[in-house]
Amino acid sequence: MSLYGVVETGGTKMVCAIVAGPDDVRHEVRFPTTTPAENIPQIIAFLQQHHAQTPLTAIGIGSFGPIVLDKSSPNYGCVAPTTKPYWSNAPVVAPIQAALGIPVGFDLDVTTAALGELQWGAGVGLQHLVYYTIGTGIGAGIIVNGAPLPCMMHPEAGHQRLSRIDSDAFAGNCSFHVDCLEGLAAGPAIEKRWGVKADQLPPDHIAWEYEADYIAQAVMNTILMVSPQRIVLGGGVMDQSHLFPMIRTKVLARLNGYINVDAITAHIDDYIVPPALGNRAGMLGALVLAMRAAQV
Repeated sequence: MSLYGVVETGGTKMVCAIVAGPDDVRHEVRFPTTTPAENIPQIIAFLQQHHAQTPLTAIGIGSFGPIVLDKSSPNYGCVAPTTKPYWSNAPVVAPIQAALGIPVGFDLDVTTAALGELQWGAGVGLQHLVYYTIGTGIGAGIIVNGAPLPCMMHPEAGHQRLSRIDSDAFAGNCSFHVDCLEGLAAGPAIEKRWGVKADQLPPDHIAWEYEADYIAQAVMNTILMVSPQRIVLGGGVMDQSHLFPMIRTKVLARLNGYINVDAITAHIDDYIVPPALGNRAGMLGALVLAMRAAQV
């Protein structure tokens, strides 16, 4: 049986595991995200330890972004310039591949989660899926024909511009675009707007009307531009399960009958859904990356 190394490089923590299949995690370790000088050697040490015992077939890495995905670029496999201290232009793939000498699959963390959901979760049996993570930041993984959407870099759907709700006087919280989707609807924006974290707001708070409308606009834009077979909404903010029926209702209202597809008009409860894999989506998506890298 093949063993794979999977790595999730998150904004606050790193997760490394040795995995044989979606229900067969052999070893796992977690440590705080600090600096590349500290974290990359930690990842390598974990993988080398287990590779020496039983050789790994390949490695899959789902990374926080932005990252460089153009394989023709000398910076492929690096973190792109970022506001996260110490990580701008830091190489991720090259030192890990050099140390292990086996294939490495690499993609954005939310795209990786989308692959996990497609393979073993909410997207089983589909070919076209969009996964939004709505938490500390907002991002989207776009899967077309079973693979990440091929494009210049990777989608930055969290920074799409939206129509402001007339009664919304909040300036926004994005350091680049002020009132983009992330600036209006991510967890830090909710806390800055209302003075408390999202999980401390009651379900009947007006905050959720704003939140549902802005997310619904993003979902509508996604339907119109990408036409996926299903949209998955994950991340910490979406732990507020009462948001789902609100978002679905607002999506239908904003589409206003323009998209007359049965999957949306008659079955929207099955079209806009939570992740089936929960917090395992990233790890299992990294397994997909590793398995695909081994086949190249």
